[in-house]
Amino acid sequence: MQIYRVGGAVRDALLGHPVNDHDWVVVGATPEELMQQGYLPVGKDFPVFLHPKTKEEYALARTERKTARGYQGFAIHADPGVTLEQDLARRDLTINAIAQAAGATGHEGLVDPYGGQRDLKARVLRHVTDSFGEDPVRILRLARFAARLDGFTVAPETMALMKHMVDDGEVDALVAERVWQELARGLMAPRPSRMFEVLRECGALARLLPEVDRLWGVPQRPEYHPEVDTGVHLMMVLDMSAQLQAPLATRFACLGHDLGKGTTPADVLPRHIGHEERSARLLRGVCERLRVPVECRELADVVAREHGNIHRSGGFNAAALVRLLERCDALRKPDRFAQVLLACECDARGRLGLQDSPYPQRPRLLAALAAAQSVVTAVIAQQAADAGARGPQVGEKIHRARVAAVAAALPTGLSD
Repeated sequence: MQIYRVGGAVRDALLGHPVNDHDWVVVGATPEELMQQGYLPVGKDFPVFLHPKTKEEYALARTERKTARGYQGFAIHADPGVTLEQDLARRDLTINAIAQAAGATGHEGLVDPYGGQRDLKARVLRHVTDSFGEDPVRILRLARFAARLDGFTVAPETMALMKHMVDDGEVDALVAERVWQELARGLMAPRPSRMFEVLRECGALARLLPEVDRLWGVPQRPEYHPEVDTGVHLMMVLDMSAQLQAPLATRFACLGHDLGKGTTPADVLPRHIGHEERSARLLRGVCERLRVPVECRELADVVAREHGNIHRSGGFNAAALVRLLERCDALRKPDRFAQVLLACECDARGRLGLQDSPYPQRPRLLAALAAAQSVVTAVIAQQAADAGARGPQVGEKIHRARVAAVAAALPTGLSD
């Protein structure tokens, strides 16, 4: 029995990145031998075991054979005769196909039959064998690695293979849950724009997210968007969301905020009147198709509908500010509203030459929210009820009290 550390743990250690998880492959063993040593079987599709003490995963060396379209049609073969090189050959990228003997450190005990160390130095993402083309998830994984690993490019032959996979319809077999899983991880990478650029170059973005893909080449008014191209702007917004360390829901909201610009009639460009509602409508379709979590879809919907008003809110009076807060449901969900404002800041700063610009709308609207929240609604409701007010009349009195509070709190806030 021989045990090797494999995959991301070896790659990240060689790159000098923190290593959080370890995966192990066991060569020359049977499931019975591992269980006799106290390993706990957990694999359903192939033999994976948990170490009796560390609980880390140990998988028997195996090979895979494609049996059907998509990423689930694989036949797994694992027995003591499968070599380490055969196991590494089934992996996606050369940088993930490096093994290290158990107990070794640094560059000791490395097994690298496919040139992974070479590609780490050259900062290249390259497929191991043509079996890469059998699993469409690998396109998503490679794009995610491009977003995570700074400065890495895709080998030309690997890009050509991915384009062939797209043309052959492999990407169409991906299930929603797996697409969302990889998309979410890519959005949380240090440079999420790279994921979408890679997907777009190989043609997968047009299949998976046509609403996003069609944004490239759509012009915007240069006085507001010096970068002009809507797709370029979107990538800048996503990278700004990473720079500001936004959570996933906020980054997804950034992704969907301008979808409607891709459907603006050509005769009105570069203006995009009403794109906010079109964005919200398209976003609902994306969320249904990818089964996006509720937290992400709700935040994204608010940002899509209201980001234009939030950008313009510096000129709003107190009444308009309170109406904006109410439409965003900010009084009931102040934490979500804070993330809405963060997404809008990413949008405002995700523009050529404006990356370091302040975004005064954010502190002003948070101050307006604090003022509106200071109104003791129970007291006003009781007073209104004592005066004979009912239903909408009570709500109107509360609304007016909030407007007055905002007008008093903000120097530029006017009550009418």
